[in-house]
Amino acid sequence: MIEDNQTNFLYLADTLPQKYPDFYKRFENLLAECKIDFALLPNTKDVWAVDYMPIQTELNKFIRFLYQPPYLTKYKSHIKTISDVDAICSDINIDTFKSNIIIDGGNIVRTTNKVIMTDRIFIDNPTYERKQLIKELYELLEIDKLYFVPEQPNDFTGHSDGMVRFIDDNTIVINDYRLEKEWFQRAFEAAIHNTGLDYIKIPYTVHHNKSNIQANGDYINYLQMEENIIVPTFGFKDDDIVLRQFEQLFSGQKISPINSNAIANNGGVLNCISWNIKQYKR
Repeated sequence: MIEDNQTNFLYLADTLPQKYPDFYKRFENLLAECKIDFALLPNTKDVWAVDYMPIQTELNKFIRFLYQPPYLTKYKSHIKTISDVDAICSDINIDTFKSNIIIDGGNIVRTTNKVIMTDRIFIDNPTYERKQLIKELYELLEIDKLYFVPEQPNDFTGHSDGMVRFIDDNTIVINDYRLEKEWFQRAFEAAIHNTGLDYIKIPYTVHHNKSNIQANGDYINYLQMEENIIVPTFGFKDDDIVLRQFEQLFSGQKISPINSNAIANNGGVLNCISWNIKQYKR
């Protein structure tokens, strides 16, 4: 499995500068400052590139899961936002291995040989027996450990990348869910405890948002590439707390903030818009 800190090239949807021009310009300038090479994916239909693009397991191996999330397919108005992944991959010369499992990239939080996803995977794939589904995921992702956490209430996507991220093979950061419903707190922390991984909590400040769709305050959805950590900020008092915490957690790496309210208002943050991969470079 290719880890985020091994990735050296970033793809963004070509819809991003169209839909969020001011944010895109600031992000483009920051990427240049961080010396991150990037390009735009052609002919996309929405900005959340991590969800529909393939999962990279090896330098030249990409797994294309089915991007048919029920939260989109059950609405006619949302079906038109589903991008043609095969056409996009063909245009950028990426060959993929195709799977019939329905899963968004935002529900695959990874390190070298471990993955964390929410239990939404079982709801979205009702034709699979649980054991068979898990077996295929192990084989496709080429991992030793697969952990499941309960999906967060009111998150229509059921993604894990807004809940937890790996710092290293044995340590994760998780959201501080003290203001969430008690039953969810217990279920989530039990699932995290059962992984056996060390964990560190970071602020989670979404409770003042006017809509459940908004992701403003979800700091854990940062972008990590090689020695760079780009952290979403929102103009909240917790911004500085999170940035100081990240400087300690990712010692020796460049921590760069960017105000991400524009995209967060529509439900996603930095990892959501990013398809970061590892390319061979001479």
